[in-house]
Amino acid sequence: MTGTAKLLLAALVVTVPAKGVKGDHSFSGEYTVSFLGIPVAYSRFNSTFKDGAYSVKGAFSAAGLAKIFDDTKGSLSSSGRIDDGTVRPARFHSDYTSGKKAYTIDVRFAGGDVVSTEVTPPPKKRGKDWVAIRSVDLKGVVDPLAVTMIGAESPDKVCGRRIKLYDSEMRADLTLSYASSGTISVKGYSGPTVTCSLHVDPVAGYRKGRKAIDFLRTKSRIAVTFAPLGQTGVYAPVRATVGTEIGTITIQAQRFEATD
Repeated sequence: MTGTAKLLLAALVVTVPAKGVKGDHSFSGEYTVSFLGIPVAYSRFNSTFKDGAYSVKGAFSAAGLAKIFDDTKGSLSSSGRIDDGTVRPARFHSDYTSGKKAYTIDVRFAGGDVVSTEVTPPPKKRGKDWVAIRSVDLKGVVDPLAVTMIGAESPDKVCGRRIKLYDSEMRADLTLSYASSGTISVKGYSGPTVTCSLHVDPVAGYRKGRKAIDFLRTKSRIAVTFAPLGQTGVYAPVRATVGTEIGTITIQAQRFEATD
């Protein structure tokens, strides 16, 4: 699995505050990632919101048989502000190891635009088939954690939106479309949900002709189920399914609750 794919999965399992939140709040979530019913990864996240500023910190690690093939673990963090319902990241940071290799990602933002990206070790030299990111592609974007801040007045307002994602390498447009409504019961929450179909359209930062990218754009079926965090006005993921070339990955919340 590529670094971009790992960050995309991480982005689907975050609980964060958003539009409409007043006062001080904190939230916590724990998730299991499974493939063909076998757990392959775990993640946990904690987020806080105070006076319009947000901070999210999380950790993820491979589990079970997956550790034999790709022993990945690390941490993620994001901070910024929410002004008039608009999410404006200030910084995204990730430290993770895959096998014996260590990686660091640090992205800085200003006014909704990317102002710097530092990746260690630096990416290898790109070939002629690489779709380079332009400066215009880095305007009005959010990071892999901020991307799940869905502020909505009601469940029927959660889907029907397009979000610009930047993960330090790829720029992609994420389009959420209404799929269904239902209910769910997990530790910390039992109640209504709304499920959105998620279409990923890579914009730049990838190699032309790569099968995984073509599959992601044209064939992958992704669904994300959201639930409200109390009366905060935010809807956050409690379940997601991601179609890959070798099968479907399922992300399921084991705990989803306010902790303030």
